[in-house]
Amino acid sequence: MKRNLTPIATAVAILITSGGIAHAQQAGDQSKDMTVVTVTGVRAALEQSLNQKRNSDSLVEVITAEDVGKMPDKSVADSLQRVPGVSVATAGGAEGGFGENDRVSLKGTPSNLTLTTLNGHTVSSGDWYISNITGGGRSVSYSMFPSELIGRVTVHKSSQANLIEGGAAGNVDIETRKPLNFKKPFTLMGSIEGVYSEGAKKTDAQFSALANWKNEANNMGVLVQLFDEKRTLRRMGQEFLWWDKVTPGTAPDWIRANPEVEGKYLSLLTGSTLFQQERERKGGMIDVQFKVNKDFSFDINGFYTRLDADNINANFMLAPYQPLSNNWSGVGGVVPSNYTIAGNQITSITFPSACPTGLNCANMGPSVQDIIARPGSYSDSKFLNLDWQWRANSSLSFKGQVGSTRGTGYARDYGYEAWLAYAGNSLTMHGLSAPATVTVDNAGTFNPRTGADFFGGWASDVKAEDKETYGQVDGTWQAPWGAVPTVYFGVRAAKHDRDLTWLQGTIAPAGGLLANRPKGLTNYPTSPLDNVLQRPWTFTPESMKEWGDTYVSFNQHAYQSEFQIREKATAAYVMGDLDLGRVQGNFGVRFVRTEIDVANGSPNDVWNPVRSSNTYNDFLPSINLKTNVGQNVVLRAAASRTLARPDFGALGALSLNDLTFSGSGGNPNLKPIMSNNLDVGAEWYFMPKSLLGANIYNMNMGSYVTYGASTAQFFNNSTKTVTTYNMSAALNTKARVRGIELQYVQDLGNGFGFNANYTYADGEERAKAPKSACADLGDCSMIGTSKNSYNASVFFENDRFSARVNYSFRSAFLNGLDRNSAIYQDDVSTVSASVNYNLTENLTLSLEGKDLNDPLLKSYASTKDQPRAFYKNGKQIFFGVRGKI
Repeated sequence: MKRNLTPIATAVAILITSGGIAHAQQAGDQSKDMTVVTVTGVRAALEQSLNQKRNSDSLVEVITAEDVGKMPDKSVADSLQRVPGVSVATAGGAEGGFGENDRVSLKGTPSNLTLTTLNGHTVSSGDWYISNITGGGRSVSYSMFPSELIGRVTVHKSSQANLIEGGAAGNVDIETRKPLNFKKPFTLMGSIEGVYSEGAKKTDAQFSALANWKNEANNMGVLVQLFDEKRTLRRMGQEFLWWDKVTPGTAPDWIRANPEVEGKYLSLLTGSTLFQQERERKGGMIDVQFKVNKDFSFDINGFYTRLDADNINANFMLAPYQPLSNNWSGVGGVVPSNYTIAGNQITSITFPSACPTGLNCANMGPSVQDIIARPGSYSDSKFLNLDWQWRANSSLSFKGQVGSTRGTGYARDYGYEAWLAYAGNSLTMHGLSAPATVTVDNAGTFNPRTGADFFGGWASDVKAEDKETYGQVDGTWQAPWGAVPTVYFGVRAAKHDRDLTWLQGTIAPAGGLLANRPKGLTNYPTSPLDNVLQRPWTFTPESMKEWGDTYVSFNQHAYQSEFQIREKATAAYVMGDLDLGRVQGNFGVRFVRTEIDVANGSPNDVWNPVRSSNTYNDFLPSINLKTNVGQNVVLRAAASRTLARPDFGALGALSLNDLTFSGSGGNPNLKPIMSNNLDVGAEWYFMPKSLLGANIYNMNMGSYVTYGASTAQFFNNSTKTVTTYNMSAALNTKARVRGIELQYVQDLGNGFGFNANYTYADGEERAKAPKSACADLGDCSMIGTSKNSYNASVFFENDRFSARVNYSFRSAFLNGLDRNSAIYQDDVSTVSASVNYNLTENLTLSLEGKDLNDPLLKSYASTKDQPRAFYKNGKQIFFGVRGKI
C-alpha cells in the first residue's frame, strides 16, 4: 500500500512546491479581463483547443470540428495522429498497412490499453480482417468512424475517477455535434467529393450531409447526418512468410555437397502479393435533444455505420524447400547451381532452369500461388443512447446514460492454392534496404505441376458479435467547503458479450479438378516495387467467388476455435474538485468489480466447452493538480492507478493438439491489466494561440499481457477425459513505459501558423514470463511502442484561402506475432496536405492529399536482415466541394 501511494505523494509535493510561485488572485483577475472574440477557421480551432487544454484540471488534448475540416482527415484516427503522445497504425494487427489509419494508442502502449468512447459511453465495433476477428481485440476500429462525426475529440492522458475504466494508458472521447449547439434555427451542411487512389488507378465518389433544426425557444432540436464513402484499394508488395534454417530434412543433397549451408537461414516462402479491396463506409446518425424546462433535459442519439470490405489477396510465392527436399521426401533433391552466404544467412540462391538429369521433378514445383477471396466481408457498429440531466436544486444535480451498442465482424474465406511446374528461379536478398530480387521463369502463366496434388484449398466462415448494454448515473454537489467546492459521485453497470462463431468449409472433390479451376485467369498489374516478380498470373475476384459458391459448403462448426465470453462490470466513484489557492485540481477513487465467464476449449463433435469464471475487485485512486506560475505558465502533475481488460481473444481463443497434449491461444484466467501512472508537465502560453509544453510520464504495469508457456486443463477429444495441456498462451507479466512529450504551437501572424510535437517512449516487459520471447530470446519489446514519433504542420489562412501541410513520423515498433515470428513495423513517415478556397461564404472548394510521399511500408523479423514484408498503397487525392446554409 505504501508503494502505491508514492506517486500520488510525489505529485502533491511537486505541485504544492511549485505553486508557491503563483498567485491565485492574479490568475482570477486575468480571466475577468479577457476580451472574448469569436472567429472561425484554423486559428479559431487552434485557440479553442488550447483554451480547453489550459483550463482543464487534468492532462488533455482537444481537437475541434473546425480543425478537422481543414485537413485531409477521413477518419477520426487521421485527426488524432497529430496529437502529441498519440500513435496510429494503418492496420489492426500484423496484416500490414492499408493506407487508412485504423488503430489509436497512447503513450507508446498497445492500442487495447486505450479506451475509446462516443459521447462518454462505450461503443462496440467489428473487424473485417479474419485474424482481427478471431483475435477478439478491445481496441476500436477507427475505420468505422468518418471524420464528419466530430464535434470535438478529447484525449485524456491522465485519469480521473469519473472516467469509465478500461483505458490503462488513457481515454479518447469522440463527441458528436448536438442540435442545440448550432447558432441558426436551420442548418444544412454537406460535401461531395471524389477520391483518386493511385494504387488502384481508380476514382470513387464520397458524400456526407448534415441537417439540423431547432426551434426559436432553443429547447428542442433534431440533427440528422448521413454519409456514404467509397474507396478502392490496391496494395502490392512482397512478403517473407517463412524464415528457417537449412537442415538435412529440408535440403539433404545440398548439405551433402556443401556442408557449410547447414544451419543457415533461408527465406522458404517469398511472395509477390496483390491485395485488392472495395471499401464502402455508409451510415448515419440521428440526435433529438429536448429541454423540458430549466431543470430537466434529455438527448436521444442513434448511430449506425457499416464498412463493406470485399477483398481478394493473391500471393505468388517462391518455395525453394520443395525442390531442395524433393517434396519433403528427405531422400535427395535439386542442388542449387549458385548461392552466397553472409553471416548466418543465405543471401542468394539460384536453381537450374531445367530439372536435373536423373531427378523426377513432377512434384517439385518451386512456386505456388495462394489466392484468398473474401466476398461479403464487412464490419459494423451501432448504438442507441439516452442522456438526461436533472437539476434537483441549486446545489445538487444529476445526469445519466442508458444504452446499448453492438458491433459485428464477418469474413468468409475461399482459399485456392495451385503449385506450378518446375522452372528455373532465383532469389537475392537485399535486407531491408529494398525488396528481394526474385525470378520464376513460368510465373506469368498458369502451368500446374504434372504430379499429384497440384491443388490445395481451404475455407472458413467466421463471425464475431460484440454487444454491451450499460447504464450510469452521475451526481454533482456544490459543497460548502472552500478547499473542495464541488463533489462528484456516480455508479455504472455494464454487461458485455463477445461470441465467435467459426464454420469450417468443406471443398467438394470436384473443386480441386483442373477443369474446374476458376475461369477468370488474368495477371497482376505492374508492381510499383523494384525487383519483385512482375505480372504473375492470378484469378479475378468474380471467378474466385463463383468457384467458392459452387464447390464450398459450410456444414460444421470448428467448435474448438469458438468462444463465448460474458463480462459484467460494475463501478462506483467519488471525486472532488480541489481549490487550495495556489493549487487547483481534483482527486478521487473509483471502485470496479469485473466478473468474467469464458466458454471455450470445446471438442469438435459436441458443443461442450470448458467454462472458467473469475471475479476481480479493484480500487483506482487518482489525483490531478495544476498551478499557475505568473499569468502564462501552467504546471501540472497527475498520479493514478488505471485498469484495462485483456483482449477477448487473449481470454478465449484456443487451438489444441489432443495427441501431443499441447496447444496455443487464450488464457481465461488472465487478470485485468493494472498500471500505476505518474505524469509531470509544464505549459507556457507565451502569446495568444501559442504554446510551448513538456510532459514526462511513467507507467508501471503489474499484470501486462504477453505470450509464454503455461499449463491448463481441457477436454481431450481423443481420450474423452479432461487432460492437462502444455500451453503457449497469454500470460500476465510486468511491464514499464516511460517517456516525454514535447509540444510547440506558434501563431506566426498574418494568417500563418506552425505546430510541432515529439514523443519519446521507452516500453519493455520487466519480468521474464516462462518460454516467452523476453525469457528465451531477450526480446522484451512491448507491442506498439515506437521510441520516437513526431509531427510538424504549417498552415496559412485568410478570408478566401487556407492551406495546410503536415508531416508525421513514427519509428519502428513491434506489431505482433505471426507464424511463430515477431513482426516489427519499420520507420514510416507520411505527408498530407490540404487547400481550401471559399467561393462564397457558404461554398468551399477543397483539394486534399494523403500519403503524398508514397510511403513504403517495411516490416522485419527479429533482425533487419530478415524482412517480413514490403508494401505500397499509393497516394490518395481528394477533391470536391463543401457547402452550408
